[in-house]
Amino acid sequence: MGEEPMNRESNTSASSAVYPLTKRTIRETKDTTEPQRTLQRHSEMDSWDPKETAVIVCDVWDYHHCINAVRRIEEMLPRMEALIQEARQRGSIIIHAPSDCMETYQQHPARHRAQEISKRPMPAKIASWNSKTTTEELARYPIDQSDGGEDDDPVEHKSWSAKLSELGRNPAMPWKAQSPALTIDPSKDFISDRGMEVWGILQDHEIKHVLMIGVHTNMCVLGRPFGLRQLRQNGMDVVLVRDLTDCMYNPKRWPYVDHFTGNDLVISYIEQFICPTITSNQIVGGSPIQFKNDFRKRTDLVPTEVPARLTAIPEWKPIQLMEHDSRRPMPKSASGKSTIRCSLSFATASLGSPITLLTDNTVEAAWINGNALEKLPAAPDSTGEMQFHFSIHKEQTFGNDDANVLVLKCQIDNEQATILKAPSVITAYGRTTLTGGWQLFDGEGEGATNIPLPAKFGLPPEIYFYAK
Repeated sequence: MGEEPMNRESNTSASSAVYPLTKRTIRETKDTTEPQRTLQRHSEMDSWDPKETAVIVCDVWDYHHCINAVRRIEEMLPRMEALIQEARQRGSIIIHAPSDCMETYQQHPARHRAQEISKRPMPAKIASWNSKTTTEELARYPIDQSDGGEDDDPVEHKSWSAKLSELGRNPAMPWKAQSPALTIDPSKDFISDRGMEVWGILQDHEIKHVLMIGVHTNMCVLGRPFGLRQLRQNGMDVVLVRDLTDCMYNPKRWPYVDHFTGNDLVISYIEQFICPTITSNQIVGGSPIQFKNDFRKRTDLVPTEVPARLTAIPEWKPIQLMEHDSRRPMPKSASGKSTIRCSLSFATASLGSPITLLTDNTVEAAWINGNALEKLPAAPDSTGEMQFHFSIHKEQTFGNDDANVLVLKCQIDNEQATILKAPSVITAYGRTTLTGGWQLFDGEGEGATNIPLPAKFGLPPEIYFYAK
């Protein structure tokens, strides 16, 4: 899997004083022979002291709602366990992070150890999901995961859900613990899904480097409070072990490629905008994992190597909204209506006071997380132009800095060069104008007011906003 230098890939042993790593990234370069920019992979050699290194095991649960995801995780489990054992033996700390499962481990020594961190200043928002970093400002997310990414056969999925119910599990969230295939050492390891605890563990043990393994790459691995974005944004030297991860991607969604190519695209995105990646054989020797159902002739692709379907127009098209009158024609459906959406989170403190969404007269209705917003009487702004007000209530949001799905139904008229301005959000702490990337569906769309997953899982970072 991939094309790596051979001199440091397969001869690592437990007696090595350091982890000899080949860290891979992607850079955008200008080829003088081509009019467009190209993507090139770069490798950098590095050496990490095992005693200054932690392994974070992200959400490798005992059960999952997607049976195909379960099968791919089962393929990785032996290799994950080998890496954990090797790293522990060489003095690295292991942090098991099976989110939502802390109740199972409330009496476990490794859970108690995680809770005994010293009190020290913490990075801002370290306890929250991270939906976007500054490096992603101009990025375009490579896949549509807003359907949840399940790639099961419908009949098989129904049978799997029934089995989960028979086991007394919630078919939508069946996990209760980490997979028993991964060993937790009660005398050395840590168990936590809390951002502040994980960060405290890293600081207390003077950790400089983190190896991230686990699932799912495009959701929890990237966004959790202990995930790649948070660690990288707060200065941690972190790498993703790319053969010990898997994404949630349904080939029936844009860019309409097979699951494994979708996984390659997410890994390429991480290499370009978030952090480097390595392969597991740099720690434990042998060969990297290759999924048994990955029958492609070429693997480990970058976007420019993916078939032309990557350029197909997605159902939800990217658009840019401006604060001022740009009079740019907008796509128009037969009904003359279009739906736009973005991801929006609020500072926790602001949820205790009224929140107002201000829009222009093109907006007919608004929803947050599928909840219809109350439309208030129109009022003129400082220039005398009429603005429409919608009221957002705390109970309609996910709260706690979490991302919400904001959807607006607009009346579009290309013949009149419809003005579609960026709306604003007013809280007790100020005004935030949602200028920048949105998504547009040409029409009203069935179920367009919500998506199956919370915005933090389903929507791309380029349409994420944060209101004070």
